[in-house]
Amino acid sequence: MKWQGGRRSGNIEDKRGMSGGQKLTLGGIGGVIVLIIGFLLGGDPEQLLNQMQQTAPTEQGEYQSTPEEDRLIDFADVVLGSTEDVWKNIFAANGSDYPATMLTVYNGAVETAGCGVGQSAFGPFYCPGDQKIYLDLSFNEELSKKYGAKGEFALAYVIAHEVGHHVQNVLGVLEQTNAMRAKMSEREYNKVSIMTELQADFYAGVWAHHVKNYSNIELTYEDIVDGMRAAAAVGDDHLQEQAQGHVNPESFTHGTSEQRVQWFKKGYDTGDINAGNTFNDPSLK
Repeated sequence: MKWQGGRRSGNIEDKRGMSGGQKLTLGGIGGVIVLIIGFLLGGDPEQLLNQMQQTAPTEQGEYQSTPEEDRLIDFADVVLGSTEDVWKNIFAANGSDYPATMLTVYNGAVETAGCGVGQSAFGPFYCPGDQKIYLDLSFNEELSKKYGAKGEFALAYVIAHEVGHHVQNVLGVLEQTNAMRAKMSEREYNKVSIMTELQADFYAGVWAHHVKNYSNIELTYEDIVDGMRAAAAVGDDHLQEQAQGHVNPESFTHGTSEQRVQWFKKGYDTGDINAGNTFNDPSLK
């Protein structure tokens, strides 16, 4: 993946060295989505809920960044910039404007403006309440060592997936799916959650399809393969098998490895935002 020299977004917020500790408000779309996105990387629900109830905010001293973290921030800045360029053009082609999201990097814990306190255990997440993406840079090493998703494009896929949630928020999808939650059982809503996540995977693929046209990032076939490996690595079945030695399909919230690869690849193959209506796919109902 050739990204050096690419346009930087500039919409990077550095909150390393600061950690919030106020209780997370679970009411409303913000709390719901943080929980949903938190399960992306196999977070245990009970553990996450316990962490979200922690208090005692702390204020740390000036953060000492490492050269590797500096490189990762540069990388994330360029990837985010390319997502802006791609979605700006796609939205314009459909007669609307694309409002860019902000990416906040943090370490340990972070207080959001719309979703309470986020924790590194959630993995990267998107908060619709403040329209920001949150990323602990240590996740990059976890992505490679714990989940076996190697290559720079694996992290690019994760960022593009979270941007996909931002696109859903802008289009009103997240508001609609959150409204469904109050009317459904947990088992029924899990299916809606899967459709939501797979559509974000699809949008990540759409970005990968168009990145060569709207930015100077260069991708190879191996990069796309890395993206599909990353999608497979965070499939519900793979994560549950890895964590507990068996799978429970009724508890899936993000889709299987096969489904996540399928929808990412469909987005990459078509590049057509209109081809990603996972909510109308009979196989997901």
